[in-house]
Parts: sequence; C-alpha cells; structure tokens
Amino acid sequence: MKLNYKRVIFVGFAFFLISAFWQAYDTIVPKILTDKFGLAQVWSGAIMALDNIFALFLLPIFGAVSDKVNSKHGRRTPFIVIGAVLAAVLLVTLAVPDALQRNRLEAVTATEGEAYTEALETIWDANPNVTDWEEEKLDAKKYPLQELIGKEAFTAIPFTVEEDGKEVTNPDYTKIVVPARQSYAAQVTSHNPAPLIIFMVLLFFALVAMGSFRSPAVALMPDVTVKPLRSKANAVINLMGTAGGILVLLLGTILGTGKAKNALMNYTLFFSIVAGIMLIGLAVFIWKVREKKWAAEMQEESLRLGLEEVSAEVEKSDAASIETRKLSRGEKISLFLILASVVFWFMGYNAVTSKYSVYASTVLDVDYNTTLLIAQAAAIAAYLPVGFLSSKLGRKKMILGGVVILGVSFFAASFLSADSPSLVKNLLMPILFAMAGIGWATINVNSYPMVVELAKGSNVGKYTGFYYTASMSAQIITPVFSGALMDVNTRTLFPYAAIFVALAFVTMFFVRHGDAKPDAKQTVLDGMGGGDD
Repeated sequence: MKLNYKRVIFVGFAFFLISAFWQAYDTIVPKILTDKFGLAQVWSGAIMALDNIFALFLLPIFGAVSDKVNSKHGRRTPFIVIGAVLAAVLLVTLAVPDALQRNRLEAVTATEGEAYTEALETIWDANPNVTDWEEEKLDAKKYPLQELIGKEAFTAIPFTVEEDGKEVTNPDYTKIVVPARQSYAAQVTSHNPAPLIIFMVLLFFALVAMGSFRSPAVALMPDVTVKPLRSKANAVINLMGTAGGILVLLLGTILGTGKAKNALMNYTLFFSIVAGIMLIGLAVFIWKVREKKWAAEMQEESLRLGLEEVSAEVEKSDAASIETRKLSRGEKISLFLILASVVFWFMGYNAVTSKYSVYASTVLDVDYNTTLLIAQAAAIAAYLPVGFLSSKLGRKKMILGGVVILGVSFFAASFLSADSPSLVKNLLMPILFAMAGIGWATINVNSYPMVVELAKGSNVGKYTGFYYTASMSAQIITPVFSGALMDVNTRTLFPYAAIFVALAFVTMFFVRHGDAKPDAKQTVLDGMGGGDD
C-alpha cells in the first residue's frame, strides 16, 4: 500500500488556492479597514472574525450538502470550482471601493517633498480626535489633534530620519502622524460611508463563497485516499496550503504592501494577482483531478485490502454501541483541558496573525511580509523534525515545548518598537518569528490527534467538531478583544498574545489522556498528519 503523492498534490491545489485567499485577507483587509476607512481596531477585529463566524455554520452545511451530490464531476469538485471562481472574482471587486476611498484620501497620501507637508497640513486642519501619545494608557482619552500639538510642530515631523547611516521611517511619524491620519480617514468615512458599505457587502459575499467550498475541499482528500494513508496525505496537503500562503507573502514583498510609505496604496494590482494565483491553482486542479475515477479506485482498493466502509445499518448499530461507552471522568477532564488549551493558544496566535500587518507598520516600522514569510518558512522546516520527535517523545511533551517557544517569542516581541535600534529590531524580529513558526508547527501537528485519540470509532467526526468549535470560537473572539485593547494602547498586542499562550501551558500541563505515541513503524509523515476521518 503506497500513497500516490502526485494525486495528493493535485488535490492539494484546492488548499493552495484557499490559503492564498486567506493570506491576502488576513494581511491586507485589516490595513484597508484601519488605514483607508479609519475603523477602530475593535471594529476591524470584529470584521476580521466574520470568516470564523460564517465557518461555524457554513462548513457543516456545505459539507453535508456535498455528501448528497452525485454529479458527473463528483461530489466535491462542483463546489470547489464554483466557490473558487466566485471568491476570486469577488476578491478583485474589493479593489473598487478600496480605490474609491483612496481617491478621497489623495490629499494625505504623500510621504515626501512639498506634497508631504501639505498632507500634514490637511490632517491638522481637519482636527481629528487622537489618543494622547505622551500619556498612552488603558484609561487614555481622545483629544482634538490641535489641543495636543501645534500646526508648525506637526507639519515639521519628517517622514524619515537617518539612523546608522540609513534612512528609516521616523518613529514620531509612526507614533503621531499615522494615528492622526487614520482618524482623518474615519472623518472622511463618516461624511460618506458608501465605499465602506460597498466594501463590506462585497467582503460578505467573498467570505460566503469561501465558506461554500472549504468543507468539500477538506472532504475530497479522504474521498480519494484509503484510510491508512490519510495521515500522509494530510501532511502533503498542509504543505500545499502553506505554499499558497508563502506565494502571497512574496507578492506582498515585491509590491511593498508592508512598507509605511505604501499604507494608502491602491491594492487593485495585488488583489488581481492573488485572484490570478487562485485561478491558476484551480485550473491545475480541474486539469488533473478526476474525482469520480479516483474515488471509485479508492473504494476498490479498500475492498481489496479489507478496508471497505461498513453498511449504513451496521454503522448505525456500531454507533449506538459506541455511545454506551462513555469517557471516564479522567478522560472527560483531559478532553476539557485540551479544548481549553486550544482556545487559549488560538486566542494568542490568531490575535497576532490578524493584527500584525497593522502592528508592524504602526508600532515596529517593519515590513510584515518579511517576518510572516520567515515564520511560515520556519514552520515548513519544522514539520519533519517535529513529526519525528513527536513519535519519540509523545504529543503532550512536544505541545508543551511548542507553547513555551511560542510564548517566549511573543513576550520578547512585546519589548520592540519603532524606537528600538534598527540593527536590534531587524535582527531580532525575524528570529522571534522563526521561533513562533516552529512553536506553532509543534502545537499544530500534535493538538488535533490528541483530541481524536479520545474518540471511540465512529464518533471521530464528533470530536473533530469539538476541536474546530474550540479553535473557531477563539478566532471569533480574539480579534475583537485584542482590537479593543489596541485601540487604547497599540503595544498591548504581544503581551496579550503571550498571556493567553501561557494560560494554554497551564491547562495543557494537567492533561493526562490522549498522548498515545504513533506506532514505531510509521513514517515521519504519519506523525505529521491530522485526523483520518
């Protein structure tokens, strides 16, 4: 029995295009909401949580509907094709309201020369409300800009300063001008919210389109892969998804989406290229994937190997007997603690991933693309050794180690700001994000298997639901909570994340069940894999 890696890679193109969309969504949409429309971080966070809110009901609905489809192209392929095309088209249309709003902010987009001074004058004359940057604290209030700084002093703030012989973005620009410019954008939006309304409507439909085919895409892999090989296949598909995300980050680096001077850039080209990447991935999927043929071959191989699916009647009776086998008290406590850990580490990690593009430009003055690329590259490099070590040391020890690495990286990052020496900042942030990528890979590889280890036979799907309910609930809540804190003090992001990751260590430490080691004969990829069902 051998995994057909080519086949799995072609199926993985569905995950490739999905990850490309979400990488663009997670990094660019929060910047548009705060920089272009001037939304507060709490409202930006609430919008960034919408995809997880939709996922709570869209994923099971479309997953169940696709189970009952029997088209000539298969059960899952029609959903993947239609959903991906709609999502790509809608992603491009997001550039329309974005460009409309940018045109309304044209007077404040300059970052050099006489036009830059005029831009600062426009902001100061509008007298937007901003937090006092000298006394930023949890109970800080907002004041009219003109009460905090004179026009001459404000317009004299340079965009760049020289540091160590290099031109770098002025920390005062990041601390004073950027919040004032965002508040000015909020004024413009309040006078005419039409572009924001159009943007939100298009975003709503784009998220629904993505939700319509995510479950069918997830279900396709087990549809065409026999059970003993699904862990290997799952690992390959995860790597395909990561490749899609990395490609979008590389695009952002090339186009300069993370540079301070491009905070109000037009994203039409960026969205168009990402949509093109999605459609190319879909084209490869359509060209190579033969769902009905491969699913039939999988069933034949399962029969030949004695792995065929049980009949509905037998499955029903087996499920009934399984339900009578209750978890012990210790197992129930462990399940609760694992799920609590899932909530806590997603609260910390997702706060960073959903807000870092904003944080990087407003607090650190670094290109978010570079640091996120390093994190993803480190995660990819960690998959194989993490899978090997997990088979040797056990899942719980590896998760605890990953939590420590992730927590330390977030805690250390909280001490860096635009005022930090460039050499220290530019050297340390990549190291910390590499650590975060390794820590997250270590957690991610082992957490889901610990949950389903407690499942009994046919209720693996039920326990899978427990896992995703916990993770999605955290991802709904944390952008709002972290955004509310960032509205008061932007630098709360990394301490917030570090605290929740530390809580995950506490709950995980007391877990006593679910730590079965993989069979010694399994390959490294088996150790990397998620659930089989």
